Amino acid sequence: MTATQLSHGKALRPTAKVLPEHARGHNRSLVLQTLYRSAGLSRADVARETGLTRVTVSDLVAELIGEGLIVELGQREDARPGKPATLLDFDRSAFQIIAIDLSDDDVFRGAVLDLGGDILARAEVPLENAVGSEAIAKVIEVADAAVALADGPVLGMGVGSPGVVNTDGVVLTAPNLGWTSVALQATLAERFEVPVLVANDANAAIFAEHSFGGADGDVMLVKVGHGVGAGLLLGGMPLFGSASAAGEIGHVVVGTDGGPLCACGKTGCLEAWLAAPRLAARLAPLGPDDTAERDTILREAGRRLGITLAPVVGALDLSEIVLSGPTELLDGPLATAAIETIRTRTMAQFTGALTLRMTTQGQDIVLRGAAVMVLSGQLGVS
Repeated sequence: MTATQLSHGKALRPTAKVLPEHARGHNRSLVLQTLYRSAGLSRADVARETGLTRVTVSDLVAELIGEGLIVELGQREDARPGKPATLLDFDRSAFQIIAIDLSDDDVFRGAVLDLGGDILARAEVPLENAVGSEAIAKVIEVADAAVALADGPVLGMGVGSPGVVNTDGVVLTAPNLGWTSVALQATLAERFEVPVLVANDANAAIFAEHSFGGADGDVMLVKVGHGVGAGLLLGGMPLFGSASAAGEIGHVVVGTDGGPLCACGKTGCLEAWLAAPRLAARLAPLGPDDTAERDTILREAGRRLGITLAPVVGALDLSEIVLSGPTELLDGPLATAAIETIRTRTMAQFTGALTLRMTTQGQDIVLRGAAVMVLSGQLGVS
């Protein structure tokens, strides 16, 4: 049992009417999306917001109330003559979502979320350096624990995994976990018998930033953890690439001066400079008074990130770059060096307004993004 697949050219949320043969499902999502973002609207308000007829809206609302996804809040206080309008809301407690985050280097995380993205319960399983089939067993263990915490009907399960993940939820390669062509989505769907979506962790993270962090337009999120990856939204649509490897910047070799050996076997990959365990290890011998040396290490990592991102910014004319990862490593000298490097390597008159900031979602960004994947796949909202 699988959810509607994440796919090329598919927006995360509906914005307008479509052709008659696709209308019912699309219009249903359009009504849900409108109420998901704006509570306390009447049927007439929804019709005005969506451009749908009042008859269509009333029909869809009746269906969605029957499914428990929309609730009536009562009548609007209105001084105007006539019968007061009944207000509607999206019921965020109607279903629960299981979310799994496999991006950390020492623990797999699971959670139960409501439809509004709020975390209701958590589960963790130590990774204990597991790779290959042992790491897959850890995924199942944390998913089992999260499912056991759900106390309501489950809409689906979303998983953010490191590595290259295709739109069928197959992890094509994840070097840090020793995975090659792991059909994770099919495995979990068969075991738990709920709709399952698996995506790259950085892609999941940017879905969370889009839905809950205010990211809009053409934006790139760089996820720094056990590895380094990026998610891209262009015109509100996720970019996966022809081989599902868009955003795999971690294994781009930065410069021609060598550098640290990477887990993939190459020398000087961005991940070898920037991954959180690598940076932490280089900083570990420093004492509290070694601030200059600490800043030098962080600035060099930021410079390498900027070198990698500059051609991407130049090619795509991005408006915003969001960093996700350990704040103590990323926020400060590293981020400053990254944006300075981007600006010195691109056309300043076009990239001067580019912003680079930390995510507002904190450590839960992949979990919340995995929930957005299910919301979008099952209900067409985000």
